[in-house]
Amino acid sequence: MDAERQPGRGGQDWPLLLWTSLAVLVPVVLTLWCSVRRSRRRVYMKDFIRKCKHGWRCTDLFSKPTYCCLCSQHILQGACCDCCGLCADELCLRRADRTMPCKEIMAPARADGTPAHRWVRGNVPLCSCCRVCKQQCGTQPRLCDYRCVWCQATVHDECKGGVADGECCDLGEFRSVIIPPHYLHQVNKLRRRLPDDYTKLSAACGSGWTPVLVLANTRSGNNMGEALLGEFRTLLNPVQVFDLTQLPPSKALQLCTLLPPGSVRVLVCGGDGTVGWVLDAIDNMRLKGQDQFIPRVTILPLGTGNDLSNSLGWGAGYAGEIPVEQVLRNIMEAEVVKMDRWKVHVASKGHFLRKPKVLSMNNYFSVGPDALMALNFHTHREKTPSFFSSRIINKAVYFLYGTKDCLVQECKDLDKRIELELDGEKVALPSLEGIIVCNIGYWGGGCRLWEGMGDELDDGLLEVVGVFGSFHCAQIQVKLANPVRLGQAHTVRLVLKSSRMPMQVDGEPWAQGPCTITITHKTQALMLYHSAEQTDDDDDDSSASEAEDGIKILELVDMRRV
Repeated sequence: MDAERQPGRGGQDWPLLLWTSLAVLVPVVLTLWCSVRRSRRRVYMKDFIRKCKHGWRCTDLFSKPTYCCLCSQHILQGACCDCCGLCADELCLRRADRTMPCKEIMAPARADGTPAHRWVRGNVPLCSCCRVCKQQCGTQPRLCDYRCVWCQATVHDECKGGVADGECCDLGEFRSVIIPPHYLHQVNKLRRRLPDDYTKLSAACGSGWTPVLVLANTRSGNNMGEALLGEFRTLLNPVQVFDLTQLPPSKALQLCTLLPPGSVRVLVCGGDGTVGWVLDAIDNMRLKGQDQFIPRVTILPLGTGNDLSNSLGWGAGYAGEIPVEQVLRNIMEAEVVKMDRWKVHVASKGHFLRKPKVLSMNNYFSVGPDALMALNFHTHREKTPSFFSSRIINKAVYFLYGTKDCLVQECKDLDKRIELELDGEKVALPSLEGIIVCNIGYWGGGCRLWEGMGDELDDGLLEVVGVFGSFHCAQIQVKLANPVRLGQAHTVRLVLKSSRMPMQVDGEPWAQGPCTITITHKTQALMLYHSAEQTDDDDDDSSASEAEDGIKILELVDMRRV
């Protein structure tokens, strides 16, 4: 009987197998189909945005609820312009880019020499206030109200009639740091470009006009660079904002030669390595005879260590805790200080035909366990850069490499392999594993080696200390120990007699064989120092001399699209 029922039972099981297979395969097929569609859409949008007049950035329902400025419908998939705030869904995107102009970076002023408001409807910030009736704007769940893309003033739909046609736009709170479009238009009309001409043109921008250039490294630290670029483009002229992954600082700083001498301030959004990159570009300006256009540099710390930023009062790391508006206010109130920069000359032994390595140092040079941790970190980050996208993860990886070195002690007996000279005098070394040569007061991601050392950034002196190993470095960072003070000097010379040792300059590490390292004074950089108790800056002195012909203003229009 059982044998007779077996075929019937098999015939009843095949629908169950069919539906089970469909239940497994259909979600897989749908997931693959959606992934392919999403990938194609991403490629299409990236290619479309690259050719557009607006600075589009993709948005959707979940990232930020917005309304299309053309069809007034809620945006499920679309894009917003970082520069002018225009929003459009995918169906209206091409028409919006073709028919609605973006924020003009260069335009003539009106007959009376003043700019007019440039209104964009809808999607105003919820915290905004109507300039006519002083009530809150943007509270209705629809496309409503207007915002000026220059002065950020907002008005209700029904109050816009109270704003006179052609009313002068004063560029708002940040008028003293914005490059007005009419200024660039006037510069482009100049036949001869001399510093005195720029000073005369700047009179219409106000007596305290100190334009700010924003240079951001979107690969630094916790990947906040992209969002910051958009926020600064909203508040400033887009020509003032540069992405250093697309345009090197040497090209971005050419804009300084089209502005009044001594007036420009540069905000570097990135880590200590990015700051050093920008300062090297400024040194090249000196070599070109552009000393009068040298800008003052300030920092928005996005890196992992940020020791230079900490020394200048800008904090150990930025994570969006204050709005960019407050960042600009702090820059407007900062004071100018001078900072020593140093030349690190590395001459390898036994390689007379090899060109010596010459590096610039702002923070510190070190040989030993902290350089070994930086070298291991740098090696693994080059292999898998996507993994090292968070400041917390980066510091955790540093901790793991430090723990490993506590057990292995790869840099032991350093005192037997290296000689140290301070201003020509040889220094007897105790049993060390590392030597650190400091220019600033902070080291190792916010640790003060000891109070009072390195606080004077322009004293022309380097402080030299020693550490006994990775565990000693960790004790110093939690203030349970102090480093070994070896002395101060104007010139530091180290001779590595044998083997290979890890070394680093401002977080850029390498493995070095026998060599002679000489650290001498290079130049001084003009930096901005931030303090909680500050007053407005006095106007800075600036030397006046003839400038080279600046780049054409039309090239700056192309830079904005980068």
